[in-house]
Amino acid sequence: MIKKAGITFSEEQGQLLEIAESFSRDKAPIATVRNLIESETGFDKDVWTEMVNLGWLGIAIPEEFGGSGLSVAEVVTIVEPMGRMLLATPLVSTTLAAQLLLNAGTTAQKQDLLPRMAGGAIAALAMHEEHGDWDISHVTCTGVISGDTVTLSGIKRLVTDAKVADTILATISIAGIPSLVAIDSGSIDSAALQRETVIDETRRSYRINLDGISVPATNIFDAEKTAAALKRYHLLSCLLLSAEACGGTAGAMDITLNYLNTRRTFDRFIGSYQSLKHTMVDILTDLEAARSFLYYAAGVIDTDEGEAAVRMAKAQSSDNFAYAGDRAIQFHGGFGFTYECDAQLFRRRAFWTANQSGDAIYHRKRLATLLLD
Repeated sequence: MIKKAGITFSEEQGQLLEIAESFSRDKAPIATVRNLIESETGFDKDVWTEMVNLGWLGIAIPEEFGGSGLSVAEVVTIVEPMGRMLLATPLVSTTLAAQLLLNAGTTAQKQDLLPRMAGGAIAALAMHEEHGDWDISHVTCTGVISGDTVTLSGIKRLVTDAKVADTILATISIAGIPSLVAIDSGSIDSAALQRETVIDETRRSYRINLDGISVPATNIFDAEKTAAALKRYHLLSCLLLSAEACGGTAGAMDITLNYLNTRRTFDRFIGSYQSLKHTMVDILTDLEAARSFLYYAAGVIDTDEGEAAVRMAKAQSSDNFAYAGDRAIQFHGGFGFTYECDAQLFRRRAFWTANQSGDAIYHRKRLATLLLD
């Protein structure tokens, strides 16, 4: 019988959450978010440098590689407030790349890349392909080893922050076996990068043509550890997406409540109407349930309960964020359907997070297998 664990929240998590809330409010007011939509990178490099100086990039990296030696559970407490303010940075992709290195990288790769990531080097993840399958072990991009080099081919999609990344970790198939390879950004010609139009305008997503790119064979990850590392990567990705969705739900609530307590009709604030109150209460109670799923999953992710807990968190938080975004638009009336209304920014982010690493239906199907078989 599996021993049930309770929801835990450490002192470190509490401190990080408080700092991240203050930081995100200060660095990402909605006007700044809108300005960054028009920028080339989509994020403020000075803010990124401040995050590096706070040690956030090294939180889940062991001390021997220049990190703090904590876990991804602590990263959750940073990503949630960032999601609330729509603060977009390469923090999540770089954190996940570091975890892939820790779980499947060779000793030399860890010693080379992890200290650089802890110090602010940006990593991007090339896991998705033209077929659109959420199963990242379904790999059609290939690598052919010849001597001490491996030549890549194929197309990768939805690679966020690829243009500013120092290193890109990509899934490829070598002799029919899913593998991981580290690609130095300098080996990718600018013509191979094509900006993609995505629903969330705060993101910078790219299509990468790998055809003809050659990298040292030493850049290939440990083949025996790759399958397990990719499975854990998927769960960690879902966990951090759940954190972002919980934060986004709270952010959508914030702007909606502000409008309900500002807009007047028939000499009353519209927030005084019972039907609107009830909906906001529903969103709040659903958010608290999702946060419970989230922090429980963060605490048990490396146990037998981890997969089920993470999938529950991803499904619940995705649905909640979508609902909160929908109501935010509706409660702003006709203005809510315009580009000038900030509610649409949260609904766009909700679409994005819901469809990364599997939507709610995808995860509930897998939960049925986990819990009922």
